[in-house]
Amino acid sequence: MERVRAHLIVKGRVQGVFFRANMARRAREEGVTGWVRNLPDGESVEAVLEGPRDAVERVVCWALHGPPAARVRSVSVEFEDYRGEFTEFTIRY
Repeated sequence: MERVRAHLIVKGRVQGVFFRANMARRAREEGVTGWVRNLPDGESVEAVLEGPRDAVERVVCWALHGPPAARVRSVSVEFEDYRGEFTEFTIRY
């Protein structure tokens, strides 16, 4: 199974709507490791996902809409070489 790494920037109404908590739950359910954090601009979330390609892609697809209160305007995704640097998925503050 191919493992990948994805770097995401999600913009819109994604802070203060439990986006990070819901992404962390979804990533853990999919067996994806990495992290998610709010960016200081007040309207963006950054995440790094690592794991099997299909699982990472499912989390990326989830990020296109996020939790019910979110209003995602855009998602930038860059796929990178898998590094295996994480053992879990965390929320960074």
